[in-house]
Amino acid sequence: MPTLAELEREAVQCTRCPLSEGRTQVVFGVGNPSADLMFVGEGPGREEDLQGEPFVGRSGKLLDTLMRQEMGIDRTQCYVANVVLCRPPGNRDPLPAEIDACRPFLETRLELVDPYVVVTLGNFATRTLLDTTEGIRKLRGRAYPFRSGQLVPTYHPAAALRGGAEVVAEMRADFVRAKRLLAERVS
Repeated sequence: MPTLAELEREAVQCTRCPLSEGRTQVVFGVGNPSADLMFVGEGPGREEDLQGEPFVGRSGKLLDTLMRQEMGIDRTQCYVANVVLCRPPGNRDPLPAEIDACRPFLETRLELVDPYVVVTLGNFATRTLLDTTEGIRKLRGRAYPFRSGQLVPTYHPAAALRGGAEVVAEMRADFVRAKRLLAERVS
């Protein structure tokens, strides 16, 4: 099993799919490499591609705010990653072949970080990790057994920015659900 640093060095060289041709840089992941909590989004956007870090634009600011307000944490206390490592052109949804090409990197990060709670942000991360075709509206609102812990699906922060107060309120509830699962594990 490689370390996260070794896996990142491999990812930087990756050309498994056409997304590698248009990237500025690989967006690998950030945070605590042994965190009990991991957030997984779908893929980098323009700002993430430029800065090399997941969730740094408006969506990232909302994610940070919700982490702080609902969980009392920041990025140093969790791990943040995406399903795909390179920006899809025009911020389109990742294609199945692109998700498949990146999946080994995601699976290995999940094994290495070994979080107890994984919060999926949006349809693609949720469908990928739960291996389902159900949409986020049907799946969110509860936790699912996942690996040696739990998976909490919620909306992508970009959807919350577009969807308004109701979507943000539901995201807040999902973050509280994740916090309770983490607390239950400790007690």
